[in-house]
Amino acid sequence: MKRIVVVGGGAGGLELVTRLSNSLGKSEKAEVVLVDRSRTHVWKPLLHEVAAGVIDKNSDGVDYRMHAVKHHYRFELGELVDIHRESKKIQLSPLYDEKGVEILPERTISYDYLVLAMGSVCNDFGTPGVKDHCYTLDSLDQAEKFHRALLNQLLRINQSEVDKTALQVGIVGAGATGTELAAQLHHIANLAKAYGMPGMSSDRLNVTIIEAGPRILPALPEKIAASAKQALQKLGITLREGTMVSKASEEGFITSEDELIKADLMVWSAGVKAPDFLVEMDVFETNKANQILVNKYLQSTVDDHILVIGDCAGFEQDDGSWVPPRAQSAHQMASTAGDNIINLLKGKSLETFTYKDYGSLVHLSRYSTVGSLMGSLSNSSMFVEGRLAKLVYVSLYNNHQFSVHGWLKGMMTLLSRKVSNIVRPKFKLH
Repeated sequence: MKRIVVVGGGAGGLELVTRLSNSLGKSEKAEVVLVDRSRTHVWKPLLHEVAAGVIDKNSDGVDYRMHAVKHHYRFELGELVDIHRESKKIQLSPLYDEKGVEILPERTISYDYLVLAMGSVCNDFGTPGVKDHCYTLDSLDQAEKFHRALLNQLLRINQSEVDKTALQVGIVGAGATGTELAAQLHHIANLAKAYGMPGMSSDRLNVTIIEAGPRILPALPEKIAASAKQALQKLGITLREGTMVSKASEEGFITSEDELIKADLMVWSAGVKAPDFLVEMDVFETNKANQILVNKYLQSTVDDHILVIGDCAGFEQDDGSWVPPRAQSAHQMASTAGDNIINLLKGKSLETFTYKDYGSLVHLSRYSTVGSLMGSLSNSSMFVEGRLAKLVYVSLYNNHQFSVHGWLKGMMTLLSRKVSNIVRPKFKLH
């Protein structure tokens, strides 16, 4: 029996594993194995909501082991450290508990076909102090670390009612993550007042977004950026466009002009790249963003038995541009990769991957949702905002749920989430 190993259970990886296990694993035509260093999947576009405490991994996440049992695949908890192409094996690092006691030893897993779907990480561009003083939102663990730090800061501010100290938050990077997190923090500051922190409100929160480029949301159309900017400024969020950060310190961010932007909490969300170790393994051809170069079938350029999808895949389009690291890209790649793996097992010809841009949306908490929808029959785009934009934004998450759980279980999961949102606290307090 052929073994298909997928490393990375993000948006693309989990959707791919679900499809392969339902079509091949259930009928025992192939063994499907998912490897991830986390126990729980949360849709990456929602990690800023985990960080703010709006959603909880226990109710909004997917437990890999439980999902594996229901969908006929095997889950391996571990972190990839090396690939042995000649013997078709991957190597996983040892697993330790919080006290440093080894739980699982170093392991190897053999494969017939390997799919790398490890996503991306923030690119700090070598800026001094970022790794020591800043939070990133690359993973569920990092989002939860930020949330714990946020709770501690809210408690501190709530107790200092005499001097009316304000919580200073600095966010470097005005992309979707940075702007959406800023809006959620404004919302959370007001929610905290109703959850045992009467001295806290958005009046005691100062959020500064620092963007090196000339405007926020640089990857999106100007009309979307202008609408989002207006909404953020209405909330009192400070936008520092055209400002370069040269260093991060305990006190805050230091700009290229040696100005200190004070911050109690610092977040770095400027730019993304594939994990460094993909280059350090010296196995693949990569681009400047550390992405593994792939051919038109999503196979790596050095090995037809290794496919790459999602943010860590470097797919150059006919116009010379690279497929952007977005959830919709990962979803589309997972679909093509699934077809091609099935075709490989059946000895059929492979399908060419073609990226289709369906638009972009930015959800600024409860205050605003803006975006553009690409026309399916033309190259034009339609600007949307308000309820229509929010409906489309929610539908993207719903489609992910259907891909992971199927229509029936997906509908039940969404219904359960609706009920849970009514009865559970609107702010996670632990």
